Amino acid sequence: MGNLVDFVQSEFVTKNEIPEFSAGDTITVYYEIREGSKTRTQFFKGIVIQRRGSGASETFTIRKMSGTIGVERIFPINLPAIQKIEVNKRGKVRRARIFYFRNLTGKKAQIKERRS
Repeated sequence: MGNLVDFVQSEFVTKNEIPEFSAGDTITVYYEIREGSKTRTQFFKGIVIQRRGSGASETFTIRKMSGTIGVERIFPINLPAIQKIEVNKRGKVRRARIFYFRNLTGKKAQIKERRS
């Protein structure tokens, strides 16, 4: 059964060209929104909290601050509506999932930039 699922995912799921990014990186995701017959491009810029899953079912979570409210959004890697992903900054973190970031405010909520 597992082989059948892998075969279908490899044949029929469209794979997007995405850059390498991990938790702590600041990225911008440009995605397409359809409203009736119209389409427009919207972007979501924030810090990657986690990447989870593998293969065609992999997802990543981005968190941004909208005023004083924290907004999180989960994107599947192979979402057809994603047009492109830009990596703005590389973050230096020690964990793969930085859920503690939700509780930080002010200057503590800054992530140091990783030198490349």
